[in-house]
Amino acid sequence: MQEEREQRRLGVGMQAIAWLILMVLLVAYFSDLLDRQHNPNQRIDTVIEDGVREVVLQRNRFGHYVTSGTINGEAVVFMLDTGATGVAIPEAIAERLGLVRGRAFRTQTANGPSTSWATRLDRVSIGDISLDNVSAGITPGLQIDEVLLGMSFLKHIEFTQRGDQLILRQYRE
Repeated sequence: MQEEREQRRLGVGMQAIAWLILMVLLVAYFSDLLDRQHNPNQRIDTVIEDGVREVVLQRNRFGHYVTSGTINGEAVVFMLDTGATGVAIPEAIAERLGLVRGRAFRTQTANGPSTSWATRLDRVSIGDISLDNVSAGITPGLQIDEVLLGMSFLKHIEFTQRGDQLILRQYRE
């Protein structure tokens, strides 16, 4: 009788552990799936032909071009924004990157007027497309997990949209 109860308790414990492991695996799988739906460009391949660097980005399921990249060698996630004058960096990301605040300036965002601080980025990269000395703004009111990659970067490269792809090209200088 005592032995039977211990076996039953052991069986229930093993089932609980099995369910817990299953739940952890499902959460990991679906988190990865959601990440890939938000940022389908986590791995960037660059084609280099005749000195022209080309990166092809896929549009995410929300209609945005989101991609992994780097600022000053540190990994970030960019959302390309042709409507943004500059590169807009949320305050939390700027702190993680150790960016220095420069002069304050007023910005107009979708949420209304805001104050941002000028900063300079030593290097901004998407795949093998890189630009040095890019002007940017640290924007405390920006409550997103991505850096908005605006025209202070995009005006230096060619970009073409076809269907659900955005093709970025950087020519030799």
